[in-house]
Amino acid sequence: MKIPQSVLVVIHTPALEVLLIERADAPGFWQSVTGSKDFEDEAFEATAVREVREETGLDARAPGHVLSDWALENVYEIYPQWRHRYAPGVTHNTEHLFGLCVPRALPVTLSPREHRDQVWLPWTEAAERCFSPSNAEAIAWLPRLATRSD
Repeated sequence: MKIPQSVLVVIHTPALEVLLIERADAPGFWQSVTGSKDFEDEAFEATAVREVREETGLDARAPGHVLSDWALENVYEIYPQWRHRYAPGVTHNTEHLFGLCVPRALPVTLSPREHRDQVWLPWTEAAERCFSPSNAEAIAWLPRLATRSD
């Protein structure tokens, strides 16, 4: 069962281009990197680093990459179609936000089990394309929260 504690990692360039990935199980649902903790005591930062690697093939700790804990959390209702992944009765998730600044729009390697496409967009367009309101809001905060690698 999934743990209802997750990360949202907004991957962006210094020019505020944002990477979005399209869910394989929900075509048309574009998002940033997301993922749940593997175990209760896993640090959110470790979850963010792991999820970035699993979903994009990028190394959040590579030279020139800056992973920033935005010290923000969202609590939201889990979409009904995904509740079966959690323990019975779990309806809400706590999501911890991070930004990952990379030097430029980089090629990514998607996990076909999870995602089917990717695109780099200016932050305003990326926010509009996200299916998740909390993801769109996080991207909208990007100009104020971004840590740039340059």
